[in-house]
Amino acid sequence: MPAAPLLQIEGLHVSVEGTEILRGLDLTVGAGEVHALMGPNGSGKSTLANTLLGNPDYEVTAGRIRFKGDDITTWPTDVRGKSGLFLAFQYPQEIAGVSVVQFLRQALSARKGIDLSVLELRLAIMEWMKRLDMDPAFGDRYLNEGFSGGEKKRNEILQMAILEPDLAVLDETDSGLDIDALKVVAAGVQEVRADRAELGVLVITHYQRILEHLKPDVVHILIDGRVVEEGGPDIALRLEQEGYDAWRSM
Repeated sequence: MPAAPLLQIEGLHVSVEGTEILRGLDLTVGAGEVHALMGPNGSGKSTLANTLLGNPDYEVTAGRIRFKGDDITTWPTDVRGKSGLFLAFQYPQEIAGVSVVQFLRQALSARKGIDLSVLELRLAIMEWMKRLDMDPAFGDRYLNEGFSGGEKKRNEILQMAILEPDLAVLDETDSGLDIDALKVVAAGVQEVRADRAELGVLVITHYQRILEHLKPDVVHILIDGRVVEEGGPDIALRLEQEGYDAWRSM
């Protein structure tokens, strides 16, 4: 019997404050695959990210979300995280007084169900910082406080490496990054994938440029709360040339 897809979203309808945003979204991601979800402003991309996170402001009115074969539609955020679902935020939050090492220790202890020592975690972080070309002093800085846009995004990739999720959802990780920072972040994602071949990645983005570096297996086009087309990377190239108007009437 074949294994269940890593992520399977079926007929998902989601409302925010009584307004329906997602209108029957279907999307499947297999283990080890990179998928890109692309759509214009207002299409429902961030709504999907928040729904996958379990944000209570986003009400699922129909459909379901399956993760590793389990129906997680009603699971709270912390249970989803512990089960191996990771979301890299478009706008990572600053947490004053909590260092990167302290934050990761708490998060990883919750994820693994064990109480890790600071020393154990610091050794793992130092190794990954080296692989991600990060300054070792980064671990002692307060989480995202005073970080540049690129540093915040690179910190998200460090979290993804340390927490070892099964599925990483990157919500507009390329937002606000210049070309050099974008390359660094994309290289970081690829470094983590090289270490964990079964990791599934869902990249939510406006633009084709990050896909030049991550090379998705499948591209999904989201218009008005539904996936209207999916296929290979050539769809992203067509989008770059024609814009979203080619799909709006579908």
